[in-house]
Amino acid sequence: MSYSARHSAPHREEPRALLEAVTSLVVLAGNKSLGFYHTDFSVGIKQDGSPVTEADLAVHHSLVGGLTAMGLGYPILSEESAATAYSERMLWTRYWLLDPLDGTREFINHNGEFTVNVALIVHGKPVLGVVYTPVTGIMYFAAEGCGAFKREGQGVAVPISVKKPADQIPAVVGSRSHKTPELTRYLERLGAHRLNSIGSSLKFCLVAEGAADVYPRMGLTSEWDTAAAQCIVEQAGGMVVDLRGNPLRYNSKESLLNPWFLVFGDNEVEWLRYAEGLEGEGNPGLKG
Repeated sequence: MSYSARHSAPHREEPRALLEAVTSLVVLAGNKSLGFYHTDFSVGIKQDGSPVTEADLAVHHSLVGGLTAMGLGYPILSEESAATAYSERMLWTRYWLLDPLDGTREFINHNGEFTVNVALIVHGKPVLGVVYTPVTGIMYFAAEGCGAFKREGQGVAVPISVKKPADQIPAVVGSRSHKTPELTRYLERLGAHRLNSIGSSLKFCLVAEGAADVYPRMGLTSEWDTAAAQCIVEQAGGMVVDLRGNPLRYNSKESLLNPWFLVFGDNEVEWLRYAEGLEGEGNPGLKG
């Protein structure tokens, strides 16, 4: 891959040394979802009310098997795995964080906007991230020490970077399935903008490749929803911060819910100013 040629041989456990193996197993796992996509698959409901399909579980098992076979011994936390007590998780300094099917509603609706997300977390920070879209074959990936890349199908991986400066009329990406009153107020304060609604962590990736300026999220997300894509945005030169300007951190508290956040490329724009006073009771970031 083109990213490996830019650096001397890395240590086996450095994030960039793991990219080739991880991207390969993500493609294999993600393509398993396509075996269900055009069938009459069953849909269940989890305890939190979110949907789950046979594809979620098949991709989960494939990823867990592939990562375990790498022999690194890192713990694995997945949306589809059994809950791990924080008393155990808090001891983890390095672990895999997975969202086997990010955008299950998009999968159910057959719009193609679902992804497979894998991140490596080291001391609370995502240092490797892979986001793969099985329907299109497009993959975004990044690791500390080599930058961020996009690859389409079997094509060559090309470096990506955020847009600086931002457009005068900013391009905004938002959730296709989750819109809140606080988000509406943010967009009103922002003024003239162009809004593109899209599912899953692809919103992050559009910011990372410079196709969008900002992604404001004033709604619930979990740590597995954001980790892989946060790494890609950050390695592409952008930022993922809570409404107080702090980078999202992982495995730092008992709850796996994220605070509300902003994703952006141009840090010369005061994106946070438009969010002042919007930290409502629905923001998990206000609770511990």
